[in-house]
Formats: sequence, C-alpha cells, structure tokens
Amino acid sequence: MGKIFVTGGAGYVGSAVTELLVGAGYAPIVLDRFSQGHRGAIEESIPVIEADLNDTATLRRVFAQHHVDAVVHLAAVSVVPESVAQPLRYFRENVGGLIHLLEAMQEVNVRKIVFSSTAAVYGTPEQTPLTEDCPTVPINPYGWSKLMGERILSEAQKAHGLACVSLRYFNAAGATERCGEVHNPETHLIPRVLDVAAGRRPQVEIYGTDYVTPDGTCIRDYIHVADLAEAHRLALDSAAVCSSVYNLGSGCGYSVREVVSCAEKITGRRIPCAEVPRRSGDPPVLVAGHEKIRAELGWRPRRGLEEIIASAWEWLERHPHGYA
Repeated sequence: MGKIFVTGGAGYVGSAVTELLVGAGYAPIVLDRFSQGHRGAIEESIPVIEADLNDTATLRRVFAQHHVDAVVHLAAVSVVPESVAQPLRYFRENVGGLIHLLEAMQEVNVRKIVFSSTAAVYGTPEQTPLTEDCPTVPINPYGWSKLMGERILSEAQKAHGLACVSLRYFNAAGATERCGEVHNPETHLIPRVLDVAAGRRPQVEIYGTDYVTPDGTCIRDYIHVADLAEAHRLALDSAAVCSSVYNLGSGCGYSVREVVSCAEKITGRRIPCAEVPRRSGDPPVLVAGHEKIRAELGWRPRRGLEEIIASAWEWLERHPHGYA
C-alpha cells in the first residue's frame, strides 16, 4: 500500500502510528533521534534511521534509497513550559526541521504529508468546544511553532500542489498493546498520576487551582493514542489534494481533579496531590469539536477516559521499567 516515512516514529504517538500502519499493510520507515523515542517501541523488521531533521544529507539519502510515497511528520519538541524558556530552540527544531523535510520531499517529488499539529495553536479559547475555524492566537512558543508549520504547509500546497493534512492533537493518552508512554522527564498528567499510583512518585502536582472552571483546575480533552493513530491512517488514505486541518479530540473535557479521581477508581489506590502555582502558557480549558474530521474522513474517537487510563495502567503494570 506504500512506503511511509514516519519522522519521530519511535516516540509515544509515533510508535502507535507506526504500529497501526504496519497492521494496515503499509511499509513504514522510521526516522528518530531518540531524545524521547525508544527502539523497543518499533518492530525489528521496520527500517529505523537515527538522525535529526537538521541532518539534511541523511534526509536526502533516505528519500533516495526508500522511494517514499508519503510522509507522516511527528518529530518535534513539544513541552509547553520548556518552549517558554527556550523559544529559539523550539522555532529552530519545529519550524526549521519542517522546512528541511519539505525541501527533501520536493527534490524527489514526494507530494503528500500528514503533519502533527496541536490544540496549542488556539491559545486561550473564546469558545468551547473548539472548531477548526476558531481564532488561532497561541500563548506559547510551542503553539506558535506549530501554527507556523501549518502556514508553511498551506503555502507549499498553493505553490507546489502538496497534499497536506494537519492534525491538531488535543491530549494524547493511553496505550496500545505494544506501545506506551515513557518520557524523561514525564510532563503529561495521566502518566504522572499513574506513577503516583505505582509508588514511583510521592504525589501528583496540580498546577493551579484558581482557574475559572468548576473545581478550579485546568480542563483538557483526552484522546486515546490508538484513536489518534487511526486518524493518521485515514488522512493518508484520503484523496485530498488541498490543505486540510482537523481537530483530534473527544469533545469531552475533564479537569485535573476528575482525572485523578478516575485513576483512583481504576487502580484502586489513593493518589495524593499537591497544589502548586500555575505554569506559564497553560490555558484554562481546551476541548475539541471533531465534527469536521468525522464528516470528511469518517473518524470518531472510540475510547473514553476510563479506557484511556485503564490501558495506560495495564501497560505500566506489564512494563514496570518502560522499554528498558
């Protein structure tokens, strides 16, 4: 069905996408620099190139050797507070890396790309749930770097006929049979909560309890990583030759306290919390409307918060040392 070049394919979302592509009959080729990715997340039969997107010679060699049909671009730095502290790094890696990738694609006439974007492009929303035509005014460099990526793809489509689909992730979570979430350091809420349940952390920090939400904590839309991966397959299969943007979320929002309560129910363990000040760059509420991708690509989320947390907990119990 085609060779798919997956950048960041050994990372959390990337490995789930790669796993699904193999099951769907595609032949993925993975590029990852392994700053957060894990070789153990990728089947041994899949070609893996250890390199950075700024290594333009390696990019050109990969495209020349593997006769790639399309690209799924997931490689990025993506920690919001870190982007506030290191904005130049985020623009260099997320924007510069995309440009290098597109230039290499253009040289060999690869004309289709699925781009990993983010809900952070919306900034502090004026409405909820968010739709794709809502204002995009990011409040952190990570969000700006991804919005710039979307604009670059849109201009490349107009100038070169590139087929590009940008997928705005909300909060990816959960695990597949093979792939789970392992970051160092871990910044995402659900794995940090489960680390407390497993006795690996003494408590989970709640960053801000004075937001204008029912319980004062941030509300986020959690989407199972397997549902996220399925959206990438549908985007690859779509016949679109224009620039398309889709939200990937469940349409349901859960506060930090609600996530902790759900995790306590699933694990059967008490999860102590510590209230700490807000983090810079965190909006109070981010919830997706996904009607557009449902109507145009037939995608819908199939797994709710309980199944997300249960799958992550089961994977953690089976892999107490991650991929080590």
